[in-house]
Amino acid sequence: MHRVQKLLSNYGYCSRRRAEDLIKDGRVKVNGEVISIGDQATEKDEICVDDELVYAEKKVYLIFNKPHGCVTAVFDDRYKTVMEYIDVDERVFPVGRLDYNTTGLLIFTNDGDFANNIMHPRYEIQKTYMVKVDKPVSRTHIVHLERGVELEDGQTSKAKVVSHEPNRIELTIHEGKNRIVRRMMGALGFDVLRLERIQIGGLKLGDLEVGTYKNLTEEDKKKIFEK
Repeated sequence: MHRVQKLLSNYGYCSRRRAEDLIKDGRVKVNGEVISIGDQATEKDEICVDDELVYAEKKVYLIFNKPHGCVTAVFDDRYKTVMEYIDVDERVFPVGRLDYNTTGLLIFTNDGDFANNIMHPRYEIQKTYMVKVDKPVSRTHIVHLERGVELEDGQTSKAKVVSHEPNRIELTIHEGKNRIVRRMMGALGFDVLRLERIQIGGLKLGDLEVGTYKNLTEEDKKKIFEK
């Protein structure tokens, strides 16, 4: 027996969080009965979303170079989504988020356990960003980032910082809080002009063209979990 939101995620229908929202909205049935959060089922049970049968699909793993000007969501009533760039037969979903104007490395999959292992805080998967700001970053600023920055929702963990130009740094963190890089730099008095994620774990974006994607190899998948 598994919680239904986990089964929906494992089947590749959507992320676990999205599945929870669907269940709360009363759109999920198991064997013809509307269920609630926490209800369980097996792979042999008939699970439907909006009266459409959901079944397990072939597992898919993609790396995508997200452009600016789109949101990281499967559905959105107002904005263009990253899904408009993805053309595969399986129902994949983005792992984590990059905000509207943040570009770079984004992973898509229909493997719920794989996605959860990347996002769960206990695994502390490192994410590296190239950050361009509106004025030079001093050594004092770098020390603040390396020690952790105090935000309204608590102090961040220690970051790794590599300086490339006076106003451009490479920042590595493992936290996944909303808009965390922009908020960290904002707390130190900077406006972020450009933000690109270039690496997750040991997996690098490389020369993948903006707005395109490719399949991850087994070796690529292992790199994500490298320390």
